Amino acid sequence: MIEEIIEKMSKLVTDLQESIKHDIEDIKNAKHEGLLDRNDEKHIMINEIADLKSQLNQALVAKMQEGVDVNIYRDKVNSLEDDLRELYELNKRLAGIVLPVKQMYKDLVDDITAANGGQIFDVKA
Repeated sequence: MIEEIIEKMSKLVTDLQESIKHDIEDIKNAKHEGLLDRNDEKHIMINEIADLKSQLNQALVAKMQEGVDVNIYRDKVNSLEDDLRELYELNKRLAGIVLPVKQMYKDLVDDITAANGGQIFDVKA
């Protein structure tokens, strides 16, 4: 069971890594619709990873209570941790691209608003 959970998590993490790599490429190529298309999928994967992490922790605790030496899973867990670190780095790279763009648009809106006396639109009825 523990091996199955680790395998499921590894696959999800790999899929999420690929999705983020596609996001980075789409941002570079100004294909923003691709980001939106994958957004829901990524949220589902993230939730599944979190659920599986909880299941893995419970399964490991159960094995320890049975007296099983859980170090037999060490290599697979270490590999999963490495994949998660790579996912973290990819996500950090994506954020490094997205956050400056977000700030640029915010600054543009602030400049336009300030130039129009605090209002973006001047509605005359």
